[in-house]
Amino acid sequence: MNLGVYFDRLFSMKPGKSPSSGGGFSLVEHPIPPRTLAAPIHRHSREDEYSYVLEGRLGALLGSEVVYAGPGDLAFKPRDQRHTFWNAGDTESRILEIISPATFEHYFEGFPSDPAERAAHAATYGLEVDMDRVRSLCEEHGLRFPPLVM
Repeated sequence: MNLGVYFDRLFSMKPGKSPSSGGGFSLVEHPIPPRTLAAPIHRHSREDEYSYVLEGRLGALLGSEVVYAGPGDLAFKPRDQRHTFWNAGDTESRILEIISPATFEHYFEGFPSDPAERAAHAATYGLEVDMDRVRSLCEEHGLRFPPLVM
């Protein structure tokens, strides 16, 4: 599966995105299939993220710590901290992601299909991505990451 197609399916913009918040935050809903890694390990240099769990069980790697959250819980992913998140359950998980300040939501709109262009695209948004640890993270937590054949 193409990583851009995967992101299109996983990220859906909701009211509250940057224009209606004055640029203070964007709001993204993530419906995550069971036992699926939502993103490779990454680090934002400009944004803080807050994941509010609506349904299911969220797993997250925050720095070197693994945490779990259920419905009504909030996981904080501060800027400059390497992190990722996944559905840690056997049913679909849904989270609302609050990204502050706004504008990072545009990262997904222009995601390049050519892998050679992805590092430059990520750098435009102050993002560092670590694809090298995806396979071991998936094996450790019993996850799949559809863009990679595993």
